[in-house]
Amino acid sequence: MPRYKNKRQLRNSIEFYDFLRQPRNDVRSITHYQTVKLRNPSISDRVAIKTTNHVWKYGDRYYNLAKNYYGNPKYWWVIAWWNARPTEAHVSPGDLIVIPLNIENTLEVLGVF
Repeated sequence: MPRYKNKRQLRNSIEFYDFLRQPRNDVRSITHYQTVKLRNPSISDRVAIKTTNHVWKYGDRYYNLAKNYYGNPKYWWVIAWWNARPTEAHVSPGDLIVIPLNIENTLEVLGVF
C-alpha cells in the first residue's frame, strides 16, 4: 500500500538536479510523484473508524507506535495526521493520542486510495 500508488510521475532531467545525478553516473533523470492530497476526516469518518487511545509518554515516537499498531513504521504519518500533530515536538508527555486501528480503512478515509 504505497502512498504514491497510481499517482502521476514526472521524469525531470533539468540542470537544477545535476548535483543529485553527478555522484551516480547512470542516473539520467529524477522521478517526481504527484503530491497526495490528504483529506481531513469528518466526524462521521472518525466515528466509523475503530480507534484506541494512547497516553503519550517520554520517549514515544510516531514510527514506534505505527510499528506496534500496524506492523510497519512507515505509517507514522497516519497517526500524526489523524491527531493534527505533525511531529513529536507537537506532543507532550500526558497528552492523549488517538490511534486508528484499521490502516486500510483509515487510508481510504484520508483519500490515499
